[in-house]
Amino acid sequence: MGRSSTVSIDGHTLGLSNLDKVLYPESGFTKGEVIDYYARIAPVLLAHLGDRGITLRRYPNGVDASSFFEKRCPSHRPPWVAVADGPGDSGGAIGYCRLDSVAAIVWAANLAAIELHAPMARADDIEAPQMVVFDLDPGAPAAMTECAEIGLLLRDVLAGIGLTCLAKTSGSKGLQVYVPLNAGPAHTHTGAADFALAVGQAIERGHPDQVVTNMKKDLRTGKVLIDWSQNSRHKTTVCVYSLRARPRPTVSAPVTWDEVEAAAGGEPLSFEGSDVLERVSEDGDLFAEAATLVQHLPPSRA
Repeated sequence: MGRSSTVSIDGHTLGLSNLDKVLYPESGFTKGEVIDYYARIAPVLLAHLGDRGITLRRYPNGVDASSFFEKRCPSHRPPWVAVADGPGDSGGAIGYCRLDSVAAIVWAANLAAIELHAPMARADDIEAPQMVVFDLDPGAPAAMTECAEIGLLLRDVLAGIGLTCLAKTSGSKGLQVYVPLNAGPAHTHTGAADFALAVGQAIERGHPDQVVTNMKKDLRTGKVLIDWSQNSRHKTTVCVYSLRARPRPTVSAPVTWDEVEAAAGGEPLSFEGSDVLERVSEDGDLFAEAATLVQHLPPSRA
């Protein structure tokens, strides 16, 4: 047995286990450090996942070992960890974990849920996406520099139709661009996906040597895939501020467009947990508008 501890958060008592267990072998980052990161980022993170059904990606033996996605909230959860209906599977609706408190986020971290994945819709209306995501995925030898270039093109196209967008790193290889909606039931998942595909194809037509929207892997070499399919009703995307299961404890971190421009010029664009905590302390939540800015997609021409 590794080092354990009992803590009280939000009036709830949690038993934390195996705190010295190394979950990131390359850096020596331990389970205790994972929990500490999530406890400290939780007050900011809550605005972005507290009202959604969350899929956990658990790495009980560390990022170099096998992992599993857990959509159905574990039956052994404490009674104060809420559940939220999600898209479900062939067996019917699934009760996803609703991590709506600091204590609930810490509880999930203690399960070695290194990655937290969120849908585009809130739990109170899973049929209505409240954001649109463009997931920019580079095909080697393309990398973050190329993703940043395409992210800037995407920003300008969206600005041209009156839409504000926000950027965050995936925490892995790519960049993700979000269009906040927060417009209640005004949009559908199909409409959001169709919009994202149309915008992606418009950029692809202008930059066919740099961009692809077809999912076939053999078409991606040296290009950036604008993955519009993440807007599907059944899909989730790594949540902002989530740790990622990479060799080092990188985070899906919000970034400014000035930073994206610098990355397009070759500057690095990657942040670990300690970096992100410092950035939040200095700059606040750079992704705050994702949860508050109300926008509407243009009407479909179909």
